[in-house]
Amino acid sequence: MNWRAALCSVGLLLIFASSVWAQDAANGGAAKPQMMAKDADPGWEVVTVKPPDPTEMYGGFQVDGRDVLIRRKTVQTMLLYAYTMHQRQLVNEPDWTRTELWDAKGYADVAGQPDREQMQSLVRKLLAERFGLMAHTEQREMQTYALTVAKAGPKMKTSAGDPNGRANESDRENGGRMTMHAENMSMSELAGVLMRVTLDRPAVDRTGLKGRYDFDLTWTADETRSAGSDAPPGLLTAIQEQLGLKLEPVKAPVDVLVIDKVERPGAN
Repeated sequence: MNWRAALCSVGLLLIFASSVWAQDAANGGAAKPQMMAKDADPGWEVVTVKPPDPTEMYGGFQVDGRDVLIRRKTVQTMLLYAYTMHQRQLVNEPDWTRTELWDAKGYADVAGQPDREQMQSLVRKLLAERFGLMAHTEQREMQTYALTVAKAGPKMKTSAGDPNGRANESDRENGGRMTMHAENMSMSELAGVLMRVTLDRPAVDRTGLKGRYDFDLTWTADETRSAGSDAPPGLLTAIQEQLGLKLEPVKAPVDVLVIDKVERPGAN
């Protein structure tokens, strides 16, 4: 699998219902869901893992209250999401983790709907409990993107949300057209999201912007499709035009996740 296909599979149809935008789209403008307490660290009350139905083509991460559904995702994709890493930051993962698809369905053991960080924690626990994941981090120098401010300055709206709160985010894909809606997002969080959903290398925040921002970003995943009259630009152009930011290639030390052990799940 080439890097474009692998990274697009990470971003395809990711739905985080903690995002107001995603929830409103699903419920026709309904009110925000009741969220988990910010200091809650949810685990799984119950969760099942199995290969997906071969006739089902839809995939994604979905949350509805404390109900969590992960559909048609590889272990590699779950690792990238759970640890906010790029595939180049994974070391020693077996080949099957990149190709075999899994469904997981379960219920969090804490009332309310998890936000993005709580959802990441749930996926980390799923990997440890059902896939036997054991791993450690190391730091290595590699080619990255530095997220910086463009010459004209940032174009994002300063968020009115809790400055000590967490970001709400949703990502959608439709025929190569990628859309990200973000609320209360820091620039370090944006760098992590960008490398997870589309970039060919890790990204680090060097904007110097300390606040949190609300924004929408739309781009075409495959830049060769940008020639279409109604197609949005490629990611690098979209970031500069729509957010007032830019990505520059640099070499920098980054954390890597070394996989010590991971195995296919046993019977539920």
